Amino acid sequence: MYDRETRFVMEETLNHARIEYTEKGVMHMASRRCMVLAISASTAILGIVTQFTIPEQFCLDVPEARIDRIGCVLKRVNVNNTIEARFLRLLSERDMDRIFVYSHHPAHRDRLLDLRA
Repeated sequence: MYDRETRFVMEETLNHARIEYTEKGVMHMASRRCMVLAISASTAILGIVTQFTIPEQFCLDVPEARIDRIGCVLKRVNVNNTIEARFLRLLSERDMDRIFVYSHHPAHRDRLLDLRA
């Protein structure tokens, strides 16, 4: 299914984020901190310690940009403590702009948030 979809351009960013998932069925909710290193409308690369078991499905929160509970599916675990996650829905341009405005990456230093939109 994902092979036939159009690929969106990944753009580097540095945002603090959190993944939330359930452990042991529905009994226990766990969360881990991570960094969003690159993002597109359909995919994100997250920097996280991969020494623990990463679930196949989780929710991504970006608290600085006030974006809550983006459903994700794990695509790939890389050796350099990064994972590639696929979003269950495409991010809107407004959400992408919010992420870039609150990014710590030097390329996004001059971005401003449009309050009228």
